Amino acid sequence: MTSTDEDVEDYLDDLSMSRRRGAKNDINYSKLPTSDQGFTDAQFLVPAQQVPWKAILLATLLLVVGTSLLVFGCMVASGHIVVQYANRMWPMIILGALMFIPGAYHVRIAYYAYKKVPGYSFDDIPEFE
Repeated sequence: MTSTDEDVEDYLDDLSMSRRRGAKNDINYSKLPTSDQGFTDAQFLVPAQQVPWKAILLATLLLVVGTSLLVFGCMVASGHIVVQYANRMWPMIILGALMFIPGAYHVRIAYYAYKKVPGYSFDDIPEFE
């Protein structure tokens, strides 16, 4: 076979592969090249991690404010701090818990990612842009 015969045969193979597969589908199929393995060196490089500073700052703020609200609410509930309106302790405790839990969770992830503990990375912290 000559090179033109091989080219014609490849063209006919490509034509047979690119037939329409159903009336609704408008996708043309073609053969993949045999010389390329489909891999590049760049796809195996790990990109440098970006530290989400805004998210870590927000998580730290949530942790500090949530802890203080929990502590003051519990001190009011236990009687260590006497206030005129003691019924305001429950909103402080609930709001403190709602702020403490996500703050502590994300600060813990950031700390472990900073220490390079396996299984933790800065990619686990959502970014705010």
